[in-house]
Amino acid sequence: MKIIVLAGGLSTERDVSLSSSAGICKTLIENGHDAFLLDVFMGLPYDKDHLEEVFTLPGHGLEIAKNVSTAEPDLEAVKASRPDQSASFLGPNVVELCKMADITFIGLHGGEGENGKLQATFDLLGIRYTGPDSLGCAVAMDKGLTKQIFLQSGVDTPDGVCLHKNDPEKSLKTLGLSLPVVVKPCSGGSSIGVYIVNSEDEYKDALNKSFKYEDEVVIETYIKGREFACGVIDGVALPPVEIIPKTGFFDYANKYQAGATEEVCPANISEEITKRMQELTVKAFQSLKLNVYSRADFLLDENDNLYCLEMNTLPGMTAASLLPKEAKAAGIEYNELCELIIQKSLEARYQ
Repeated sequence: MKIIVLAGGLSTERDVSLSSSAGICKTLIENGHDAFLLDVFMGLPYDKDHLEEVFTLPGHGLEIAKNVSTAEPDLEAVKASRPDQSASFLGPNVVELCKMADITFIGLHGGEGENGKLQATFDLLGIRYTGPDSLGCAVAMDKGLTKQIFLQSGVDTPDGVCLHKNDPEKSLKTLGLSLPVVVKPCSGGSSIGVYIVNSEDEYKDALNKSFKYEDEVVIETYIKGREFACGVIDGVALPPVEIIPKTGFFDYANKYQAGATEEVCPANISEEITKRMQELTVKAFQSLKLNVYSRADFLLDENDNLYCLEMNTLPGMTAASLLPKEAKAAGIEYNELCELIIQKSLEARYQ
């Protein structure tokens, strides 16, 4: 198959996406596909009369990938480096190449990659793509809306509220919450802009910092507990993985700094808790109108209560990422996982 692996973009998870997508692209090439790694924002300036050549270029576009830094990318510098200085999210020849491909493997994280806009655009343009549909992506990207749906669907989740930057009253007492709380952007990812606060001063500081990312944040009750993730493919949950940061919680640095976190898969929990987590994962997946694949994040408190925090519609896909580790525990190797995602995406929408 001719496959475009779409990466990069303009979210704070840009570098993560490039690394993740490079792994996908290499694997698809090894599997015998004509795959090319393409930055959705930077695009590929190329002679439009010879775009078919792109799928067999020697480098396969892999030169755009780089190691993930523990610091967030400078998105303003990325914008300034685009030669055509266009305001369009889609770079040169992106639409044309995606139309030529048999399918586009979406390796984007956060922002326009996961909020449903790109998926809806591709639907209108007749471009085939991997991962959940536009509706599921749009709903799951909004953590406030996700929380409401979870509560109505019987998926246990921490108590919390949404707060807009322009809301006049922001006190925890007015919001019906008490310290400690978690403050996080409503639509962010990779734990960027997430703060655990224990005092009023920390709360005010966290609000100021989180509002720099978005105009809406979620404030929720802090749950002290063990961290887990549980993937789901085509409505079937995978073995959960426990995430054990050496310091703090599973924030951006701990996610992408080598040796900062221990990940145990299958998780060292009872069969009963495993089954309950898998059932909640599937219920969360279905309640958000998702399909193909996703990954749920959980907390397990000292009383064995499970709390689903969110669903990641396009989870990390490096060989060392959580979803591939869970798949491997289920007997699905990385190369098989990439093929399975393509197969299930085709079955969900195009057959």
